[in-house]
Amino acid sequence: MHEAGFQCAGCGEWIETTVDESGGSRQQYVEDCQVCCQPNVLTIQWDISAQAYTIYAELES
Repeated sequence: MHEAGFQCAGCGEWIETTVDESGGSRQQYVEDCQVCCQPNVLTIQWDISAQAYTIYAELES
């Protein structure tokens, strides 16, 4: 498990989360914001050059 974070697409708050490595280098799932409770669709990609996960968030429609 890697610690990571994303900015909520609804309220803009920075949210700390963890990424499960066993899910592969590309993952997608929904995580609710801990502040505004809006569901964020997270697209997670392993960034080889940075040796870290990059997380893109958008509100679930």
